[in-house]
Amino acid sequence: MDMNQYLDMFIEESKEHLQAINANLLLLESDPGNIGHVKEIFRSAHTLKGMSATMGFEDMASLTHEAENVLDLIRNQKLTITSDIMDAIFQSVDLIEGMVIDITEGGDGSADVSAIVKKLRAIVAGDFSAEQEVAAATMVVEAPEEESTPAEDHELDDYAMMVLKQSQELGNNVLWIKVTLNENCLLKAARSYMVFDQLESMGEVIKTKPAVEDIENERFEQSFEIAYVTEQSIEKVRTTILNISEIQDVTIETIQLKSEAPPAPVVQQTPAPAEKAAAEAPQAPVKKAAAGGKTIRVDIERLDILMNLFSELVIDRGRLEQLAREIGKNELQETVEHMSRISGDLQNIILTMRMVPVEQVFNRFPRMIRDLQKDLNKKVNLEIIGAETELDRTVIDEIGDPLNHLLRNSLDHGIESPADRKKAGKPEEGKIELRAFHSGNHVFIEVKDDGAGINKDKVLKKALERGIVNPATADSMSDKQIHELLFAAGFSTAEVVSDISGRGVGLDVVKSKIESLGGSVGVDSVRGQGTTFLIQLPLTLSIISAMLVQVKDEKYAVPLSSIIETAVFKKDQIMMAHRQKVIDFRGRVVPLVSLQDIFQVPDNGETMEDEVAVVIVRKGEKMAGLVVDSFIGQQEIVLKSLGKYLVNVFAISGATILGDGQVALIIDCNSLIK
Repeated sequence: MDMNQYLDMFIEESKEHLQAINANLLLLESDPGNIGHVKEIFRSAHTLKGMSATMGFEDMASLTHEAENVLDLIRNQKLTITSDIMDAIFQSVDLIEGMVIDITEGGDGSADVSAIVKKLRAIVAGDFSAEQEVAAATMVVEAPEEESTPAEDHELDDYAMMVLKQSQELGNNVLWIKVTLNENCLLKAARSYMVFDQLESMGEVIKTKPAVEDIENERFEQSFEIAYVTEQSIEKVRTTILNISEIQDVTIETIQLKSEAPPAPVVQQTPAPAEKAAAEAPQAPVKKAAAGGKTIRVDIERLDILMNLFSELVIDRGRLEQLAREIGKNELQETVEHMSRISGDLQNIILTMRMVPVEQVFNRFPRMIRDLQKDLNKKVNLEIIGAETELDRTVIDEIGDPLNHLLRNSLDHGIESPADRKKAGKPEEGKIELRAFHSGNHVFIEVKDDGAGINKDKVLKKALERGIVNPATADSMSDKQIHELLFAAGFSTAEVVSDISGRGVGLDVVKSKIESLGGSVGVDSVRGQGTTFLIQLPLTLSIISAMLVQVKDEKYAVPLSSIIETAVFKKDQIMMAHRQKVIDFRGRVVPLVSLQDIFQVPDNGETMEDEVAVVIVRKGEKMAGLVVDSFIGQQEIVLKSLGKYLVNVFAISGATILGDGQVALIIDCNSLIK
């Protein structure tokens, strides 16, 4: 069994731990006295170190270990946090993130960590001078040589000895564990991985015998050995391992590393017969599986395939339902209804599996804002709202870069310097708001700042210089039209090219990416008050609930998530306001939108009745009434793309195939609400 099969899991979990470290470092920086934040950082760093050591990424394990030493001093209140110390820890995290990216791209995760390691060791030694920094580094590395006898007994190298010695000095248990599997164990590598997984949750695996690669490739007989550090008791470690199925025996020794002790004395720890019997009982593995098997990582491509297959099933389900109604056999109708209920539950599970909170993307930005405001000498508070809003995983993976660009743009171009803000009568600290919310079958993400706003004269001047705008029409352009010029290809107002907001690249890259995801982006600004960028993204769910409506001889689908209510109004209830037909809906004036007029549906000659069918839809706080001929009913529909030849069709987000084989267009209600 190859370690590569665990690589994806390692990468995902490493990203999660790094995100947690960054988030807690920011909290710690704003509240240095809160040891709780330090403990959270230490816990994530400790797990990350163990994971990287197990996977064989030694540079990452070494660097994380040195950062952990600094955190441990802070945790035990032996070191006072300063700005320089925080910067050093942040630099370490950045370097580790770079290693993870390298591993993600197929590299080996190696990097030159010597400079930052020396800085971290100097912090631990309590001195930042170059001479003592080197001396401290030498002292830490060479100390284990005094304990050479245990290293020979257990074949531990200098790095492993250093970790074990420092861990023992901190009061941890330093153990040598021998795990023996059952003779009839079929998946030895899988069982060994379960052992490593459980041990990593309680401490740190320092070394294995044979090597991790050999264990994962099942190049061992029935047993393997582990050098292990933990705060837990020996009994807890032994019980945890024995609760894994197909484990025959566990022997644990305490490694003595102190120089005054005899060479490699051991205290033998063997499981009591009663405990051994309990561990081998069949109920133990069942309990373990129930406790630990709550989550599983699935490749997004597999979910895509599953979704496509189920989409076809939904189309056939609709066809079966229609045939059952036409034939009228009770037995057939009952069977189809049962199948519909089962497939409906299955559908909800599949859709939920693909949904991920935007928090996964949003959480990376506070750290970025922290670093940029220091570089730009600005004071900014980033406020995140609606991080729990869920979006399809495929979209989540793509929106990070556009949001990163917009936030950098707000900080670089939008937020003024503290001095300029003070002159303008504003607080010295600027505010950037990152907000996400659902509206209909879309998710909206808003990036709003309280900065200087867009200088439309400057924008128009640049656009004229670059030939983006015709001088003849420049004077008649509205403020909104001038603001939209920011998204023109290659447009940039940057006087000096830097890497803060895009190295001179304009916001056209943001627009292109958002549109490639089936979304749109707009901008609104008030000079002196700030700028708001609004991104609209589809949920990209392949299956949605919709209300089917009839307009003359054509059928349309209105997403149920956009609908407030369906109603029938008499013609004399329709009023005119500002040359627009409106209705009074529960005390609110709601404009009417005729789908026949919007889509130019041919008249079939049928006379209109005295009543008008209306679908009340919403976009945020705004509402509109869609005028149709009749309501067909609610149905689960499969969202199909119109293809690359029919792009940007106004107010149409896709199409669906109905049970009778007809094609119905799906209405994008957000486009119809102004």
